[in-house]
Amino acid sequence: MDKSDLDSFEKKIGVDFDDKTLLKQVFVHRSYLNENLDFGLDHNERLEFLGDAVLELIVTEYLYQNFDNPEGELTNLRSALVKGAMLSKIAKEIGIENHLYLSKGETKSEGKSRQLIVANAFEALVGALYVDKGYEEAKKFITKHLIKYLANIIENKLYLDPKSHLQELSQEKIGYTPIYKVLSATGPDHAKVFSVGCFVSDEMIGQGTGSSKQNAESEAASDALSKWGKLDLDNLNNKSSKS
Repeated sequence: MDKSDLDSFEKKIGVDFDDKTLLKQVFVHRSYLNENLDFGLDHNERLEFLGDAVLELIVTEYLYQNFDNPEGELTNLRSALVKGAMLSKIAKEIGIENHLYLSKGETKSEGKSRQLIVANAFEALVGALYVDKGYEEAKKFITKHLIKYLANIIENKLYLDPKSHLQELSQEKIGYTPIYKVLSATGPDHAKVFSVGCFVSDEMIGQGTGSSKQNAESEAASDALSKWGKLDLDNLNNKSSKS
């Protein structure tokens, strides 16, 4: 990542770092240093550690000042904002993923593994912003790039966990509570992988895998939610009323 890349990234996020080396460190994944021992910079994990705390404080402060909900509901809203999938989404929007220093193996990573790397780099950026520019600049950045999604989270009830959200939606639209069935369980006892289906009546509307039944059920509910707009609700309603 040369100076022009750094300049381009700064323009995109609207921040001019005083310490360009600190900004560059944001993009350095631990795996890269394993293959480039003389790189000259540390990886981004300390910045990530700091950024995680700064991010949580800024979001917590915003929610406290703008909502009078009970503590539990505020916690759910905060969790929905700072979860890995959301941070990864924003990190990709502002171009973090394009500048990462990764090992040859990690450059091929996909799915949740890549999502975690990108989300962690976003937290590292928040940490670097706090160190270089202070709390108020970090707050402006978070408000601009993250808080803007809060309205959508509230409108679509994304602050609910997937199973609760699906149950509420299903009961409202078709008067039926989804059930979950284990489809398979593979691997040794200490490292089992469960596959679970989410069913309305006898129709599977979502499927998920996980290291526990609970995780697999959550993934199945998330899968069902992602497909909800394409489901034939009238047909499901008829089936559930007959069962």
